[in-house]
Amino acid sequence: MSGKPDQPKHHLMHVHLIIKEYFLHLSVSPERISFSIRGCPYENSLDMIHSLFVINSSGDVFMEKHWKAVIPRSVCDYFFEAQNKASSMDDVPPVIETPHHYLISIYRCNIFFVAVCKSEVPPLFVIEFLHRVVDTFRDYFNDCSETIIKENYVVVYELLDEMLDNGFPLATESNILKELIKPPNILRTVVNSVTGKSNVSETLPTGQLSNVPWRRSGVKYTNNEAYFDVIEEVDAIIDTSGGMVSAEIHGYIDCVVKLTGMPDLTMSFMNPRMFDDTSFHPCVRFKRWEAEKILSFIPPDGSFRLMSYLIGSQNAVAIPVYARHNLYFSPAGHGKLDLTLGPKQTMGRQLENVKVEIPMPKVVLNCTLTSSQGKYAFDPVSKVLNWDVGKIDPQKLPNIRGTINIQNGATAPESNPTLNVSFTITQMAVSGLKVSRLDLYGEKYKPFKGVKYITKAGRFQIRM
Repeated sequence: MSGKPDQPKHHLMHVHLIIKEYFLHLSVSPERISFSIRGCPYENSLDMIHSLFVINSSGDVFMEKHWKAVIPRSVCDYFFEAQNKASSMDDVPPVIETPHHYLISIYRCNIFFVAVCKSEVPPLFVIEFLHRVVDTFRDYFNDCSETIIKENYVVVYELLDEMLDNGFPLATESNILKELIKPPNILRTVVNSVTGKSNVSETLPTGQLSNVPWRRSGVKYTNNEAYFDVIEEVDAIIDTSGGMVSAEIHGYIDCVVKLTGMPDLTMSFMNPRMFDDTSFHPCVRFKRWEAEKILSFIPPDGSFRLMSYLIGSQNAVAIPVYARHNLYFSPAGHGKLDLTLGPKQTMGRQLENVKVEIPMPKVVLNCTLTSSQGKYAFDPVSKVLNWDVGKIDPQKLPNIRGTINIQNGATAPESNPTLNVSFTITQMAVSGLKVSRLDLYGEKYKPFKGVKYITKAGRFQIRM
């Protein structure tokens, strides 16, 4: 991509993105609408995605889709070259410039989704669309693996035809897509194979032409219910003495809403000022959030992500786990490990699904350890020690200790490795975030409402 634009161009790019997002709610092809913004680095970016290549972790292209002229698979050679240079799948550059194309990719579900563009486009716009594609596949098929995609080729191609119009994102809301293309099931598959019919609807969905295109019309339920999961992931680095080097919380609110009619919901928080950054589903009325810090929205039908947020203030991050550790290597050709984990500031909640990963130095041959709880395994090839702890009882803390053998004649490592810890805490938001009220307007029934809190480890590291 070209260099960083100056401030006026950045502003114009922002305006350009807003106009593009408007197209997501139109039933008119963006190719029929023309405009230009002079000086905008993406003024020709209506020429968006030309092709999509889906590549497995082995480097095989097992699916491709072209919205304009067919682009040969050889364009992926530039991607494979960048992939071979990356230390891991997650480190592959998301934007790759080639002599004639731009390759923009994401890596999810052990699959690369690579979009090919012939001109400069807003990279985040394409990346967001690719994430929408993966989310749609998971919503339709409950998974997004290579096997699932191959088993549902017909529906996958039908979805991609509806989601992009001549290479430009058009219908990306799951509710609208499910009215256009029925989700696959065994009975429908058998009937379609016998009659020759497709999953594509012959009528335009009513929600596509309304002010709430994310919600289908005529929704009816016998039991009206709305469930909200407040999930927080803690990213933290803890130094050798237990002090906090850095910490932040990435949170999101996932919803399952099954309500009759056209409900209008409001959600209030006890402490909404703690958010440092937020992003919302299009259903949220942003002006009211800015003015009152209240989420007001007409929800989509079914599952969706209401909002995502970031809490970057270290004062608001309570570290829920600690480690007492002792690791040293002697010149005699062996080392000692003694590691104990315990809960901290969990408000009486139990640490569950606790796992520890220790990437050992390359000179380590094997480990002879004893764990008071759980199981451990050492991979002599990758030199990684994994300890599956499970639940932690505060009255009986888990411990692992023993001997680490290193290669004969090898120099003892000068620095100790880092612990990578994962865990889950149910019924607790580590930031202290609480939903205080959830009200429904526009309908007369009283739905069942539930809120659940979950804390997970993101990139949680403890230096030894």
